[in-house]
Amino acid sequence: MQEVISLNNIRKSYFLGKQELPVLKGIQLQVFQKEYVALMGPSGSGKSTLMNIIGCLDTPTSGQYILNQQDVSKMSDDELADVRNSEIGFVFQQFNLLPRLTAWENVALPLIYAGVGKSEREARAKDMLERVGLKDRSHHKPNELSGGQSQRVAIARALINNPSLLLADEPTGNLDTKTSIEIMELFSQIQEQGNTVVLVTHEEDIAQFTKRVVRLRDGVIESDQLTQ
Repeated sequence: MQEVISLNNIRKSYFLGKQELPVLKGIQLQVFQKEYVALMGPSGSGKSTLMNIIGCLDTPTSGQYILNQQDVSKMSDDELADVRNSEIGFVFQQFNLLPRLTAWENVALPLIYAGVGKSEREARAKDMLERVGLKDRSHHKPNELSGGQSQRVAIARALINNPSLLLADEPTGNLDTKTSIEIMELFSQIQEQGNTVVLVTHEEDIAQFTKRVVRLRDGVIESDQLTQ
């Protein structure tokens, strides 16, 4: 099975003047194609910093990060932006939809950056909305959608470029219990269809939907267990 994520001795420190504040202290982590992994840990454990490095939003102080056979740990900001656009789909707690755009236009946004023509963008976006169960909502704007529907639009947008990795940061944080379960079941379907999914959550019941739970504490991996 091919490695999608390979983190080798990843360290991340922040500096206040001359004072070093180590946040990640030598992370070793491999995630393989089609895996479904939860990153968990209390506040201050380093999970958000680790998520940012995995998502190529930040670079490590030292260590090596191989994403889909590319060493991204030493890349420039422009190179990292290209990797994010082509390799990673992001889903956030806040949905991050543009309020003036319809559902399909929000989903199609990454295709504009990829230079895809309008008719193909619309067709692909509507296909993706159908995949997440929102075929009949393609012309609705975010203020006409429920929280669960908005998150489905965000998931469709994250998948539109066929990324090798889907990264979700507290994706049910703004949703009620019933809607949270529906969204987690959707993530399970996406993973079963061949996507690699990494999810950051602090909720045990949400983590139980995944198949592997990696727990961080004080900047190191405390445990790494299969759940199913």
